[in-house]
Amino acid sequence: MPAPHSSRRKFLQQLGATSFMLGAGLDGFSAQQKTEEHILTFHRDFSANDRIRIGVIGCGIMGFNDLATALKIPGIELAGACDLYSGRLARIKEVYGNDVFTTRDYRELLNRKDLDAVIVATSDHWHARISIDAMNSGKHVYCEKPMVHKIAEGWDVIHTWQKTKKVMQVGSQGISGIDFLKARELFRAGEIGQLNCIEASYDRQSAIGAWEYTMPTDGSPTTVDWDRYISGMPKQPYDAKKFFWWRNYKDFGTGMPGDLFVHLLTEIHYITGSMGPQSIYSSGQLAFWKDGRDVPDVSVAIMQYPASAAHPAFELMLRVNFISGGGDRGSVRFIGSEGVMEKTDNGVSITHSLMPKAPGIGGWDALGTYPKAMQEELKKAYDQKWSASEQQIPVKPPVTYKRPEGYDEHVDHFANFLPRYERAARSLKIQSPPFARQRLVWPATKAIFKKRSYTGIQNICWC
Repeated sequence: MPAPHSSRRKFLQQLGATSFMLGAGLDGFSAQQKTEEHILTFHRDFSANDRIRIGVIGCGIMGFNDLATALKIPGIELAGACDLYSGRLARIKEVYGNDVFTTRDYRELLNRKDLDAVIVATSDHWHARISIDAMNSGKHVYCEKPMVHKIAEGWDVIHTWQKTKKVMQVGSQGISGIDFLKARELFRAGEIGQLNCIEASYDRQSAIGAWEYTMPTDGSPTTVDWDRYISGMPKQPYDAKKFFWWRNYKDFGTGMPGDLFVHLLTEIHYITGSMGPQSIYSSGQLAFWKDGRDVPDVSVAIMQYPASAAHPAFELMLRVNFISGGGDRGSVRFIGSEGVMEKTDNGVSITHSLMPKAPGIGGWDALGTYPKAMQEELKKAYDQKWSASEQQIPVKPPVTYKRPEGYDEHVDHFANFLPRYERAARSLKIQSPPFARQRLVWPATKAIFKKRSYTGIQNICWC
């Protein structure tokens, strides 16, 4: 578990300077290996009064780790924590001190005057309610993806954000990584030619990967506020799986699409600049993890994207498999007319396959089925039309980029949210109208996923 307080010096060193190796392949690199160095800076002047006090609502896996990451940002302090299971609140005190305010009722946390912003990391069915209440309470919001449990909830969240003018960021942490910036740069440079197809997948091969998390020994209606958990839903008896394994149930989570497809789509939309598909075909089945869940453990989708100013028309194939004999692996492959760019967990690689100018003759071709004299005539005409160089297959070296050792994109992600909140607070103090027209999230690393059914001209962004 991450340490509760990280050295600011170490953090600044991490973001202060990184370098990476980039193989030849971009214009002007010719065939030689080159070293390209990027200097990433993170600098924010702050005094003892420049403090942002945050709270976390939902102290499970993501909430606990989001909090630890946020506290690595200079000037960030913990104001309190909320969870419906008493064991997690006890753990918060163990890690961050007995004086930390904890509660089972998130409204008690929102009512605190010393709270500036909250991390919402509950089960999906609470995201909209808590985000709306937080903004109405004057707090800025970092909400774990997905932003809402049901699409219809989106209007209320957007209207509240517009009314309160609070900063809201919806989280898919990896997209803030420098390797995504590099992937987008390579795509826009035309390094793979004309895009036509994308293959994206998450494969897992473990019970934990399939959302069967370790259960506490004392989970019960006494230690879990079950009634609050199902508030607004039909009454039902306490069910430990529906509380601790909530991702496996439609009433509480969004299954593979809302939990994992969203990561893949965020990457794809950010790199390509796409505003979303025009049609979607999806299917899923429960193949292996028959533990009472009512969501698939294997899901696939095919999406058709129309041509836009940012990219040509392309097909997207998504897959998430929780019982993959190939092991744990995630990948997004952008297939173009001249190469394939693969975005993996730790970087980007591009391999090329170019066609010669000449169309080719012979081999697996109809040529061999014609009379011998005709074959010779066709070969002679071909050689007269196409020079030797035009018949050769062009060679273009690969491109490889790996993130620096120890780099943490989650830190960059929260660095996007929290310093922006500070600027927002200062702007609002002097009643700055331009800030009120900003989008929900930090614009520098946005990945746009438009929901035409409720956003109208607004874009919901994951960054």
